[in-house]
Amino acid sequence: MIYLDNAATTFPKPPQVLRASAGVMQKLGANPGRSGHRMSLAAGRIVMRCREELADLLAVDAPEEIIFCFNCTDALNLALRGLPLRGGHVIATALDHNASLRPLSGMAARSEIALDILPPGPDGVVTASQVEQALQPDTRLVALSHASNVTGAVQPAEEIGSLCRARGVTFLLDAAQTLGVLPVHPLALNADLMAFPGHKGLLGPMGTGGLWIRPGITLAPYREGGTGSRSESPLQPEEMPDRYESGTMNLPGIAGLLAGVRFVRAHADEIQQKEAALQKKLRNGLSQLEGMTLYRPAAPCVGIVSFNAENRRSGEVADALDRYGVGVRAGLHCAPLMHRALGTLETGVVRVSPGFFNTERDIEHLLSVLPLL
Repeated sequence: MIYLDNAATTFPKPPQVLRASAGVMQKLGANPGRSGHRMSLAAGRIVMRCREELADLLAVDAPEEIIFCFNCTDALNLALRGLPLRGGHVIATALDHNASLRPLSGMAARSEIALDILPPGPDGVVTASQVEQALQPDTRLVALSHASNVTGAVQPAEEIGSLCRARGVTFLLDAAQTLGVLPVHPLALNADLMAFPGHKGLLGPMGTGGLWIRPGITLAPYREGGTGSRSESPLQPEEMPDRYESGTMNLPGIAGLLAGVRFVRAHADEIQQKEAALQKKLRNGLSQLEGMTLYRPAAPCVGIVSFNAENRRSGEVADALDRYGVGVRAGLHCAPLMHRALGTLETGVVRVSPGFFNTERDIEHLLSVLPLL
């Protein structure tokens, strides 16, 4: 199969990612941070190396600022449920994934917060001016997806973050579609919290992800228990990162993530150029086919291209492509408000997301079979 669903999870993974995950299970199956024997200590060093590589990739000051999570959804939940939002006002956007929209909408439904959701403009962007107009005296948080997982439109995070910083409002950035594909430096983007998956642009295994927490931001941990530190106390440790990492860690996943991050750092320019070229080829090809509606924002984009075929539901098109050996994703992509803004809430869209290991021939094959459906 030609796999073109990399916005959901990247595939294939670099061979070194597979070797790292398997190697841990074959040779180093100890629990990191829980024992003093050599296998446990070696496991702990893998976790620390991954934290250090991520800190270098993000250009942040201390590895301890990065918390390992099960995925980006887990990281977003840690941020949203850990912040003191009750009784305050929160701003989100229609670009956001259900990973943040559902927790926030649940809080709003329980009257814990007041929630405003800002729509994108015709160019696919939510502007800092929109955010500024929506700010209220009691605004406590602005949550933003760095790039839409439906259109790929990259948002002006630095400008919005600067506005939040000037107003003393916490800024949470969801880098699910950008980290590993674009340079993403949360300090430069004026973020206070940044959630990211390990299994997308970082090319790591599923079940990995993280949350970067700016120094001075304290969250209430929503998962408490054993950390291997301060075991004499019945209370959760205060120190980072132990405060937020209770329970046995996903060592095979983190070992694979370490290999993925190293691959991304070694090939950063190639990844960005390759995905931009494939996206351009795909958009140009689709625009020349009859009966195709292309959802093409004017803003800069990551490697996501969404379209619909005339008189066909998106699911039908995806199923037909599967029969031709092409894997894409149809539907709402867990981003219903973005589809409402596009007018595709009933039909969904066909989303094609090339990755670093795709080729121009993959795109040509997709374009050649679409007229046959």
